[in-house]
Amino acid sequence: MPASPEPPRWVVFDYGGVISRPTGALPRIAAELGLDGSGVPEVTSAYFAERDAYDRGRVDREYWEAVAGRLDRTVDAELAEKLTRIDIAGWSDFDPGTLALLRDLGARSSELALLSNAPVTFARTVERMPWTRHFRRLLFSGDLGTAKPDEGVWRILLDRLGAAPGQCLFFDDGPANVEAARKAGLEAELWQGPEHAREVLRSRGVPGVGDGR
Repeated sequence: MPASPEPPRWVVFDYGGVISRPTGALPRIAAELGLDGSGVPEVTSAYFAERDAYDRGRVDREYWEAVAGRLDRTVDAELAEKLTRIDIAGWSDFDPGTLALLRDLGARSSELALLSNAPVTFARTVERMPWTRHFRRLLFSGDLGTAKPDEGVWRILLDRLGAAPGQCLFFDDGPANVEAARKAGLEAELWQGPEHAREVLRSRGVPGVGDGR
């Protein structure tokens, strides 16, 4: 019989859409910018159009000024700070099943890492969240100056982990990020929820994953 594959040394998770649910803050952001509910699609478009630069290190106020500019609105320092708080809260809703998976992996001394496209202020907040105690490494694009799916972000990740590409199993909800991780030599899976992740981890030989009960 062929030898069973070695389990991954590191399990790496994305944050938004994986550990946290997608943001629900856009209607409130629209209201703070003086737009009613019918303006949410415009706000959503502006929000994501400017997000890549924000994730790569743009400061909070510059991001919100750019978003507001697309909507013919203005933002001062006080409103920018308020919008940042609302934004962070919007990405802080967690699936209990995912938190249980992290708990189970952490309890068995699995090497867990986070690789998130996230701005600097956001990163400092995430670092204080209770579930991060299960992680050995937390990497945020705003600190790194590069972001998924860029080639350079995988080199930084592997250097920080002291790992070879094939020693890492990566979960992300973005197909482009999964494809880029695979191109860099990592094992990578599209996130389809915690139960699917448990199945993937069991198939890769990660011990003690269980069924989440």
